[in-house]
Amino acid sequence: MRSYYHQRATEYDDWWLGTGLFAARERPGWEAEVAELTRLIAGLPPARVLDVACGTGFLTQHLQGDVVAIDQSSAMVEVARARLPRADVFQADAVPLPFADREFDTVLTGHFYGHLIGDERDAFVSEVRRVADQLIVVDSARRPDTPDEQWQERKLNDGTRHAVYKRFFTARALADELGGGEILHDGEWFVVVGA
Repeated sequence: MRSYYHQRATEYDDWWLGTGLFAARERPGWEAEVAELTRLIAGLPPARVLDVACGTGFLTQHLQGDVVAIDQSSAMVEVARARLPRADVFQADAVPLPFADREFDTVLTGHFYGHLIGDERDAFVSEVRRVADQLIVVDSARRPDTPDEQWQERKLNDGTRHAVYKRFFTARALADELGGGEILHDGEWFVVVGA
């Protein structure tokens, strides 16, 4: 999966914007919900925020405060740095997080938690709780035509195919899994939970 996201860096925003390979997909309400999601992120109180698995910085760019963003892919980091001139952006892994205890107020992660397998989830949440008081998880909503989890075959613009593990959530199930918390968004395409 690391290789897939590294190779996908230059086309990652196509998913958000409905361009490239995503232009022909039927996603009713997608654009409105993306706009609602970005308003939610922009409306979070200014804080010292760490965005883990920031990707291209599509959501990160809307954060207020002192922002640090990390991603495991150097290609994603390169795109994010160009988009986020006021943020500290660098390459790092999510476990362990290369930060001191309580260095941040909030950790945001978008469309990363749902790719974690088994014990990886617990290890990540433990690291988040070490470095920050709050975790905000943005991920994919479970739709009626979607199983809770699956291995997906994903294709990139160059024709390469990659196996990617993905989980889908109801907002309540995600909040419960994170040990309780506030449901910030419960949409058709996205869920957001603050824990």
